[in-house]
Amino acid sequence: MNATTMGYGLRARERMPFAWDGITLGLVAALLLVGMVMVTSASMAVAAKDLHDPFYFMERQFFFGGCGLLLAWAVTRVPAEVWDRYSMALLVLGLALLLLVLIPGLGAKINGARRWMRIGPMNFQVSELAKVLVLTWVCSYCVRKRAELETTFAGLFKPVSLLTVAGLLLLLEPDFGATTVLFATGFAVLFVAGARLRYVLSLVSVVAGAFAMLAVLSPYRLKRLTVFLHPWEDPFNGGFQLTQSLIAIGRGGWFGVGLGSSIQKLFYLPEAHTDFVFAVLAEELGLVGVIGVIGLFVALVWRSFQIARMASQAGLKFQSYLALAFGVWLGLQAIVNIGVNMGVLPTKGLTLPLLSYGRSSLIVSLGWLGVLLRIYHEVKCTSRSAVMRMPGGSR
Repeated sequence: MNATTMGYGLRARERMPFAWDGITLGLVAALLLVGMVMVTSASMAVAAKDLHDPFYFMERQFFFGGCGLLLAWAVTRVPAEVWDRYSMALLVLGLALLLLVLIPGLGAKINGARRWMRIGPMNFQVSELAKVLVLTWVCSYCVRKRAELETTFAGLFKPVSLLTVAGLLLLLEPDFGATTVLFATGFAVLFVAGARLRYVLSLVSVVAGAFAMLAVLSPYRLKRLTVFLHPWEDPFNGGFQLTQSLIAIGRGGWFGVGLGSSIQKLFYLPEAHTDFVFAVLAEELGLVGVIGVIGLFVALVWRSFQIARMASQAGLKFQSYLALAFGVWLGLQAIVNIGVNMGVLPTKGLTLPLLSYGRSSLIVSLGWLGVLLRIYHEVKCTSRSAVMRMPGGSR
């Protein structure tokens, strides 16, 4: 795509009505609705006992969901080229946030982890935003240094070094789950962008080995790993959360015990409305509900990949990689959360995107959704402008 075509396409985007992607909007609306219902169901007993307001978490989920939707709408007004142009500044901001949260007095320490910064009346988990900012730079790098990335090991090593710096800062919080998702998403984007398979596999092996060493050498992570493998050997201490989650999922059967009828959420299952909302969903809605929710996530991830392919075909490489990153991140975080709930993966402390109660996660997820919708709009406008420029097309 030459400069003249790009300039015409940019002007056309501003003149054309915004092209909303009904499929993406429908899938996200369904996930948000399910999440609102399940957060309400899973949190009412705890909220009534501890806060004397059974709808405390529901009201805040609704409020922060609304904030996230407003952010998504605002982001749709920003051309994707802006994120590309300022990707280095966004990278610096992301790393700065990860560094600042480690400073006592700036970062809030909750449950032994320093992952939050106090912003007004709320704690904001900076890793949620930092992951997006770092991945935005990776997508921009893939466009700017594509030839180097495709031909040399150094072209791959440079972005992986930046991912390593971000990962180390995340591990200092500590946030092992976010580090894993960041690395996996970054490697996926770099591979699709053209990095040679043997270089990717060699660095993936090094990173996987480093993660394994971290797990083995850290007593805290090693205990989590052993408890995950044998939760029933310590069901009232280290394995309590996982065993209660498995009991909830097992009680659900085919069609569940009925909405609102979960027993495990009644002070048995810790974090029932956050990290383990999927277990409550499985108990109340059964296998049918679980398949429905997983189907919604699969469809949204697939739609993200479709938009990425459409952007690539339209010559919008940065937008293509950004849509791909969103899809990979969404799919990986959903897989990790569901895997933890089912005892397939060690406990990571990651929320289920768009479903779990989580202010930072919900707002950032919806903000990134706005970027995806903007990419779809730009793809449609680019396609229309190309048609108008064809002989016989109307201008």
